[in-house]
Amino acid sequence: MDTIPEYVVARLNRAIAEARARGVDVISLGIGDPDLPPDPALRKRLALEVQRNDAARYPTNHGEPALREAVSDYYQRRFGVSLDPATEVLPLLGAKEGLAHLATAILDPGSLSLIADPGYPVYAGGPLLAGAASLPLPLLPENGFQPDLSAVSTEAAVQARLLIVGFPNNPTGAIARPGLFGELGAFANQHDLVLCHDHAYADIVYEGDPAPSALADPGFRAHGIEILSLSKTYSIPGWRIAFAVGNPEVIATLQRLKTQIDSGMFLALQRTATWLLGQTDIAGPPLATYRARRDLACTRLGEIGMPVAPPAGAIYLWVPVPTDESSLAFADRVFEQAAVVVTPGNAYGAAGEGFVRMALTIPEDRLAEAIERIGAIL
Repeated sequence: MDTIPEYVVARLNRAIAEARARGVDVISLGIGDPDLPPDPALRKRLALEVQRNDAARYPTNHGEPALREAVSDYYQRRFGVSLDPATEVLPLLGAKEGLAHLATAILDPGSLSLIADPGYPVYAGGPLLAGAASLPLPLLPENGFQPDLSAVSTEAAVQARLLIVGFPNNPTGAIARPGLFGELGAFANQHDLVLCHDHAYADIVYEGDPAPSALADPGFRAHGIEILSLSKTYSIPGWRIAFAVGNPEVIATLQRLKTQIDSGMFLALQRTATWLLGQTDIAGPPLATYRARRDLACTRLGEIGMPVAPPAGAIYLWVPVPTDESSLAFADRVFEQAAVVVTPGNAYGAAGEGFVRMALTIPEDRLAEAIERIGAIL
């Protein structure tokens, strides 16, 4: 554990709690925790499922057959992707758990994982826990925040056993460009590695076509899995409902690992998710609210000398640091002098240096106040 750094959200939560205990009015833009409550019908359904006599019994890691069928039906309806519910669907206790355990299931000590940079911190944390190394795939503004596979050396490609990306991307908000998943599939076929697409923000796209599933590409599907989370779509991050879907061999390996670590998803949540995935009238992500917050924040940031392009998806702004400070120094100064929390870009990888992430998960008035406070110290 001496080699494992403190997780960025844990550090932010502690700093926020300590400041608020001193009476400081902290405005946090640091954590992507949806602030709007889930649909009342969804909460009512969970309350109903909790009352079933068998709800508190042990579940199974594989999940109830009805849930796996519901995920399969959802993928066909939503993405046009057919899944075998018996072998290609595995419930997870949230995407974070699945991503971390995937690294343990696939990587040996000394092996290599290729990870999107900037990207969700667990992309790097999972391999670290597995005793493996990570090689960043830089997502740069000039490339539209897309990975450049031609930059991966032959030596690294031979050593790699796992490659992880996620679109819409956290933290940049970028959408996968056409053809990317096919290129990843060809790369995996050439170098014999496992692919994983983190699809946590599948339903948060502001303009244009919905975000596609990576499994719609046969080349990707032959070598990989996708992890779909319901957290951001339905504003239920604390419920920890996600699924790994795709390549049966990878799914079976991940399931075998999980049988040694957890006992599966709470039955009431499984049954609620089964019901939810079959509904067409339950409110999904509040796109209009997030879009209004995005547009307001981009306008106000431009007015204080921090111009940022509106992201195409996800619930964050990826904002260039407006001074010659490091991203960490700027974030620390904003916290200390303005009582506003932003996340330093280097928390998401080396390519994140020079940026800070701001989450669109607070009301517009507080978002505007936070930006006004930042402007006052620039």
